[in-house]
Amino acid sequence: MSSASSPRIDHVVTSGTFSLDGGTWDVDNNVWIVGDDSECIVIDPAHDPEAIRSAVDGRAVKAVLLTHGHDDHIASAGAFAELVKAPVHLHADDMMLWRAVFPDTAPDVEIVDGDEFTVAGAALKAIHTPGHSPGSVSFHLPAAETLFSGDTLFQGGPGATGRSYSDFPTIIESIRTKLLTLPEETVVRTGHGDSTTIGAEKPHLDEWIARGH
Repeated sequence: MSSASSPRIDHVVTSGTFSLDGGTWDVDNNVWIVGDDSECIVIDPAHDPEAIRSAVDGRAVKAVLLTHGHDDHIASAGAFAELVKAPVHLHADDMMLWRAVFPDTAPDVEIVDGDEFTVAGAALKAIHTPGHSPGSVSFHLPAAETLFSGDTLFQGGPGATGRSYSDFPTIIESIRTKLLTLPEETVVRTGHGDSTTIGAEKPHLDEWIARGH
């Protein structure tokens, strides 16, 4: 893997709130910027559009990719996209979550399983991984041996499935059949918290199923 073919991955942590089912929680979100010195793609520009624009540092933003429709991931997406003049992409199965935040607008583009987004000469592939939400999507960047998992897979297990529109058997199936099949050295860059690897998480699948979360 030569550096010439592997995009740079920048990371911004932003802070705000997540609200669903009548509750609100304080959260820190990982924002991922994939690209080179001239162009980039931004994944989940949460909470602080200006801080993320600063990290973009004048590069052309080819796309804003949303891993899912929860408000901590999307509420600032419109404002950020307007700042950088980039299209917002979201899977159609999370439109009910989008409309709860933006009743009068729609994402620019619907993400479909298998979509590929090219940035800095490398392909970022959309993998539909429902469970945390119906339209949850992970993005695989083979050139950098990286998976951006959103809130589907974390260090220590699956994303939460105790709230509306989520389902534990579904997220387990997504992780088992679509993510744990990736190369074990794949770095998993998550929506919140620390990164992990496919190899570190793979042995624990049966434990997660037994505990039920």
